[in-house]
Amino acid sequence: MSAAQEAATPARRASDAFSADAFSADADHADQVRMLFAHTPTSLAANGVGAAVLVGLFSTAANRWALWGWGAAMLVLCVVRGLLAHRFARAELSSRADFDRWRGRWNTGTLAAAALWGLASLAFYVSGNALQQVALVMIVNSLCVGVVQLLATQPRVLLGYIGLSFVPLIIRVAGQGGEHGLQLALVMLLIFAIAALLARNYRTAFERVVELKTKAQHLTEQLAREKAAAEAARGEAEVANRAKTQFFAAASHDLRQPLHALGLFAEALRSRTQHDEPVAHLVNSINASVDALEGLFSELLDITKIDSGGVEPRPEHVAIDTVFRRLRLHFEPIAFEKGLQLKLRGGRHAVFADPILVERVLRNLVSNAIRYTDEGGVLVAARRREGGVLLQVWDTGLGIREREQERIFEEFYQITTDAPALSAHQRKGLGLGLAIVKRLCGLMNAPITLRSRVGHGTVFSVTLPLGRTPERAAAAPVGPAPLGLTLDQRLIVIIEDDPAVNSGLQVLLKSWGADVIAFETFEGCRRWAAQLPPDAPMPHLAIVDFRLESGHTGLEVIDVLRQRFGRGLRAIMVTGSVMSHHEEQAQAHDFHLLTKPVVPHKLRAMIAFKLAG
Repeated sequence: MSAAQEAATPARRASDAFSADAFSADADHADQVRMLFAHTPTSLAANGVGAAVLVGLFSTAANRWALWGWGAAMLVLCVVRGLLAHRFARAELSSRADFDRWRGRWNTGTLAAAALWGLASLAFYVSGNALQQVALVMIVNSLCVGVVQLLATQPRVLLGYIGLSFVPLIIRVAGQGGEHGLQLALVMLLIFAIAALLARNYRTAFERVVELKTKAQHLTEQLAREKAAAEAARGEAEVANRAKTQFFAAASHDLRQPLHALGLFAEALRSRTQHDEPVAHLVNSINASVDALEGLFSELLDITKIDSGGVEPRPEHVAIDTVFRRLRLHFEPIAFEKGLQLKLRGGRHAVFADPILVERVLRNLVSNAIRYTDEGGVLVAARRREGGVLLQVWDTGLGIREREQERIFEEFYQITTDAPALSAHQRKGLGLGLAIVKRLCGLMNAPITLRSRVGHGTVFSVTLPLGRTPERAAAAPVGPAPLGLTLDQRLIVIIEDDPAVNSGLQVLLKSWGADVIAFETFEGCRRWAAQLPPDAPMPHLAIVDFRLESGHTGLEVIDVLRQRFGRGLRAIMVTGSVMSHHEEQAQAHDFHLLTKPVVPHKLRAMIAFKLAG
């Protein structure tokens, strides 16, 4: 904003405030005029009834022609005022001047009525007896008191009304002479003064109400503006958060591709330089770095989604066994590669929670447990506890020192250990895994605790509400895989549209002894499968990228190959996207899932696991 704009801002705001105040004043003025005409029927009724009573009482005492002439004048005035009120109700008024004209017409009619009542006092009071005179005084007094509320905001008109209607009556009463006449005149003057005082008080109260109304309107408008600004800011923040998450996801996907190819080429290089120890050590370091980067991408994406509000719990009744099957699908090959036992117990229980968040919590805990365990195994168990279900992840790993147990859920905090054999794989990460677990448990309102002994292991415990077991088809159990497999003479089909990754996979798998047939497109694979002779042997394994050319997916490739070779064809799906949930598709189409970049030892473990199944 320029200096001139900044200088003009207060003036602009003052102008806006003045315009708003003027608009509010015009609105109040219009409301007052509408109120006057809204009370016209009541006013006409009061004047009509009073006139009828007066004519009836004085019909034998006053001059008949004068009395009937006065009554006719009052009737004509009431009809004219009624027509004015009808016209006002149908008029389209847009300016203050329009309302001023109609208020003037209403005031004219009211003052004319007051003048007729004053004329009645002058003409008929002296001709009546005591009863008729008291009745006239009461009628005029009632009309004067009744008009105070309507004319309180117009003090001059009010004084004019009282002066025209009430003062002539006071003059007549005082003119009769005698002690009682003067006393009654004084009482009527006192009533006049009280009426004026009531009008003043009512006007003050009315102005206060208008002031409070104006302030309330200003506060309401200010609140509306602030709310709109807050909504706009929140909308911009949500858009920014979504854009940040989408950008990070896209960047993560694009970076995973070359990292994936880098790991494959590095492993192929190591297999060709087995007797060159420095080169082998360098390749191992490259693979460890790629593996660490994969973990960093996943942790950063998770924490970004949680911070941006992109994670919203959707609780439902879910069987623990459903979550366990997906955990087994992902972690059994990893545990198998480390020589660890992965046991899952208590799948018969059910919880009422978001199954995706429960799985993500357990994934992080199991991943940490496997990472920091070199001997023994990992146990994931579900147990009933006091109306809920206690999920626990046990390991026989390094353990956590007591002074660090309170800090491990903090962002970017990493455990320090005295263990000399802590590997680079165990040291990797930003220290976000358990922070993510803590936040996800907070979203589910699920308390998490831990117990640990250094050198003996750790157990994390999460308590979830008890749920009902949903109906589902029984799943076939997955048995453990034997060790010591080789890829010699194994035929593996590769479908990968990234040339670098495709080439790296071929080089790596061939270095492991496998026979490889590779394609970069869905159409190329489909044509190859269609041209094979009927007695062509079935490949031992298909490694398929999820996202292929022209919108094709790896699911289509698996379907085409299984239509040609049978449902028994084993498949591994590799994807660089971490925003989609492919686990359900993996179970439905019977394949295992790997996320790029895939470190070669994980790929080898997964291949061995699939070929041993």
